[in-house]
Amino acid sequence: MRARYKPWAAELIEAHPEIVIPNPEALKGKWHEKFGNDRPIHIEAGSGKGRFITGMAQANPDINYIGIELFESVIVTALQGALEPEGGIPNLRLLQVNAQELETFFEASEIDRVYLNFSDPWPKTRHAKRRLTHESFLKLYERVLPEGGEIHFKTDNRGLFEYSLTSISEYGMLLKDVSLDLHANEPEWNIMTEYEEKFLKKGQPIYRLEAKFQA
Repeated sequence: MRARYKPWAAELIEAHPEIVIPNPEALKGKWHEKFGNDRPIHIEAGSGKGRFITGMAQANPDINYIGIELFESVIVTALQGALEPEGGIPNLRLLQVNAQELETFFEASEIDRVYLNFSDPWPKTRHAKRRLTHESFLKLYERVLPEGGEIHFKTDNRGLFEYSLTSISEYGMLLKDVSLDLHANEPEWNIMTEYEEKFLKKGQPIYRLEAKFQA
């Protein structure tokens, strides 16, 4: 669900170009320079209000994180979260762009991991190409990831999960750490998203998988 319109969002975003990067296409191939180090870069396609990406950045200071979210009214909440800690979160950047255009912003192999969390399931068959685990998106991720790069995926939607298992397998990726109920034996490193907490409180299982591109 899209957040309500926030008339002050654009002004706040414009005031923090160090976090929400304007004209990110100019940094294609230069993201390590932007972060000022050669550490791995992980992105979240569809970062929503930013709870996951900010939590991951704080928990893993040796990794650079980029949250991608198209809607201004949503990404501004992620920005607020990034501004909360004293001194900010130096290994976090946000992009207000469409995840379908990753190659506009990243060179081949510039990204080390892609996170997909609670993506729109697009349940109608005719909308299958819009699912972020459709073959066309897998090809896109493969081009910006290095050999052996990984996708980490979480959802509450069993139909989308089953579709994703099939799509990823047929693409030739190696599936690993597949869970049909993540919180039945929750790993210590799990960072919950806003949706994850909401669905967990309702007693709904959370499905998760990791998948690796093979040579």
